[in-house]
Amino acid sequence: MTELSYVDVGTGAPVVFLHGNPTSSHLWRKVIPAVPGRRLAPDLIGMGASPRPSIEYTFADHARYLEEWFDALSLEEVVLVGHDWGGALAADWASRHPSRVRGLAFTEAVLKPMTWEEFPPAGAEVFRALKTPGAADPMIDMFLKSLPPEYEGMYPTAESRIPLLSWARSMPLGGEPASVVSWIEAFDNWLASSPEVPKLLMTFDPAQDTMLTPPMIDWMTANFAALKVAHHPVVAGHHAPEDQPERIAATLASWLAGGRLAAASSSS
Repeated sequence: MTELSYVDVGTGAPVVFLHGNPTSSHLWRKVIPAVPGRRLAPDLIGMGASPRPSIEYTFADHARYLEEWFDALSLEEVVLVGHDWGGALAADWASRHPSRVRGLAFTEAVLKPMTWEEFPPAGAEVFRALKTPGAADPMIDMFLKSLPPEYEGMYPTAESRIPLLSWARSMPLGGEPASVVSWIEAFDNWLASSPEVPKLLMTFDPAQDTMLTPPMIDWMTANFAALKVAHHPVVAGHHAPEDQPERIAATLASWLAGGRLAAASSSS
């Protein structure tokens, strides 16, 4: 097993924070302190401070390394909080280990195969370029420059940015890549048929780069069982944990303290 780098603070029932592309566990640094329980946040394989083996960095690769991490730490009764691809990985792991999950929370997460028309026009232009061989490097630079400068320092070379490009090319648009679409359809079926697992979708007033448009949110509301939508009437872009960490933390803390989640935590 290749060990992932991770944050692990506090005690009690575990809350696992999963980042997406092109970030790291650093994304959650302003959220974690205000959330109760044992809080863990891994760097996905090839990202942040985690090792960078010579692999393709497919969705299946990330899911496999993450599963080994959960098993190595013997994590049970988990609440998962996912952003971007971290949301997809959270839903995938939960769908395959439902007895180990207390709840799921998402913001700006990849949870639906999309047509090109469903994707925001500005984002569609960027991802067409990212999926075009030879045209991707400037787009990755743009991704990183939209974030605090410490992220760019994590991925200084073309080789270190391979996982970032692989993630971008994995975005499920227009039915491709078919393998990723299949992964997402499988966990979407579970999200639709698991009313015993509370789910939270945190949304904000959209910025230019917001991925979850109102039609996408409506689709999730109609299709995911036991889903609560917590809308915040303030603007946040795609990287909402950077833009509005205090509101995300407060919403998570309130959600964790209520109903079935609080009962499960007190009995664990």
